Amino acid sequence: MDLEEAEEFKERCSQCAAVSWGLTDEGKYYCTSCHNVTERSQEVINTDLIPNTQIKALNRGLKKKNNSEKGWDWYVCEGFQNILCQQAEALKNLGIGPELKNDVLHNFWKRYLQKSKQAYCKNPVYTTGRKPTVLEDNLSHSDWASEPELLSDVSCPPFLESGAESQSDIHTRKPFPISKASQSETSVCSGSLDGVEYSQRKEKGIVKMTVPQTLAFCYLSLLWQREAITLSDLLRFVEEDHIPYINAFQHFPEQMKLYGRDRGIFGIESWPDYEDIYKKTIEVGTFLDLPRFPDITEDCYLHPNILCMKYLMEVNLPDEMHNLTCHVVKMTGMGEVDFLTFDPIAKMAKTVKYDVQAVAIIVVVLKLLFLLDDNLEWSLSNLAEKHNEKNKKDKPWFDFRKWYQIMKKAFDEKKQKWEEARAKYLWKSEKPLYYSFVDKPVAYKKREMVVNLQKQFSTLVDSTATAGKKSPSSFQFNWTEEDTDRTCFHGHSLQGVLKEKGQSLLTKNSLYWLSTQKFCRCYCTHVTTYEESNYSLSYQFILNLFSFLLRIKTSLLHEEVSLVEKKLFEKKYSVTKKKSRSKKARRH
Repeated sequence: MDLEEAEEFKERCSQCAAVSWGLTDEGKYYCTSCHNVTERSQEVINTDLIPNTQIKALNRGLKKKNNSEKGWDWYVCEGFQNILCQQAEALKNLGIGPELKNDVLHNFWKRYLQKSKQAYCKNPVYTTGRKPTVLEDNLSHSDWASEPELLSDVSCPPFLESGAESQSDIHTRKPFPISKASQSETSVCSGSLDGVEYSQRKEKGIVKMTVPQTLAFCYLSLLWQREAITLSDLLRFVEEDHIPYINAFQHFPEQMKLYGRDRGIFGIESWPDYEDIYKKTIEVGTFLDLPRFPDITEDCYLHPNILCMKYLMEVNLPDEMHNLTCHVVKMTGMGEVDFLTFDPIAKMAKTVKYDVQAVAIIVVVLKLLFLLDDNLEWSLSNLAEKHNEKNKKDKPWFDFRKWYQIMKKAFDEKKQKWEEARAKYLWKSEKPLYYSFVDKPVAYKKREMVVNLQKQFSTLVDSTATAGKKSPSSFQFNWTEEDTDRTCFHGHSLQGVLKEKGQSLLTKNSLYWLSTQKFCRCYCTHVTTYEESNYSLSYQFILNLFSFLLRIKTSLLHEEVSLVEKKLFEKKYSVTKKKSRSKKARRH
């Protein structure tokens, strides 16, 4: 029995909760307090010392101590796996079921390691010049997030057992190696073993893992589970620090040292962009050869009918508008299952921007009702104001001007707080990154000075304690009938802008202007262009309001509005296209 050799094992005893371990003659850990023997075994490199024993090892990353850093030898993919584990735990804390982490995300990540030939394949890609000795792995996937360990061979959906390897490989595949590496073999330019090689690696057809890519994995998992979180919600939770992203590396175990090239791999100094993560989601889904995702039906949160109701409530618009948005969804076919469901293996793989599409439908309905030309909406507001003054006991008509004034004030206040929070955000991590081990003392000293200066400055500027992190919510604006300071328009009537014709209702406004007269050609990188000066102030305000809610560019929402209009007024666009063709024919 050797107590010194068991010092690396830091887990608490399941019987007495003590951390005091020894080793039996068979190489298993036992508690010196209560003599409880665990199933965990010490890593064995030389089997000649222990005859008649089977080789078993804990797959907890490479536990060989690096003499220069006194930490674990670890691979870049283990760092990304640790970040995914943090994000999965954060989503679980937000109310997402544990199956997203243990089943869906676990298998997506396993599939990625397999497809990128980093693990679970016959000939994994290892660091150049190393000949690893791969040991067997008996780790259960239930605790795959406990440390930066690599995933074990567990049961998974059928789509994970095809494409990247043959059936014979399934029984022989092994995770990353556990080997005895000399100091000369360990990377001296990064804390990870393959940091330098990874930063230079450019292999065609392989999706290279990055920190933004982790959000794509999370969103794919949420989409597979049809959870009630849109992409904009996910990115907003990241922004509000409910989901680890910026400086996620500082939560790595102390034994995982980061420096040099690791700084460029794991260091993030910008907020995730909606369009970028959306493209990465499609890229990852296509690379993994995932099958068609579960159908998005009418009872799913991501269906436009449900999302439209959610955003109508958030921006304080009348409930009666929901009937009109549902009608637009039906006319355009945007509520069809095949249109909404993500299919990565389709010829033209694409997924719907569910939140942006729902908001665009609301914008189209507002244009149908009020035209938004800086003229008609104010005329209709005058009529609604006069009616409400004369009929105070009846259900009030929706007053666009009053709604605009209330929403603009709330929007400006919310945006100002958001901009201030962004300006005050501390990008520097509590765990400094440095380029080399020589720079470590300097980096920590600078970090200590910065923290002290920030404390002194905050004391001088504001003596009150800073508010803690606010609790997550799907809504950024809350409107209730009990709020006497602000009018709630949810129960207001659209009678002032609608007229009856038989058994149907028609809009009093018979005009409509298209957001885009002519779409860009297929080889262009965008659908259409958006110049604020070309559009009315009312339309600009509506786009700015919804763009802020989703944290997207205004031009992206304008493009989506144009696409909805193209489906809704398909005949009008086809006539315009025929006219342009006839003009070209005359010229020739």
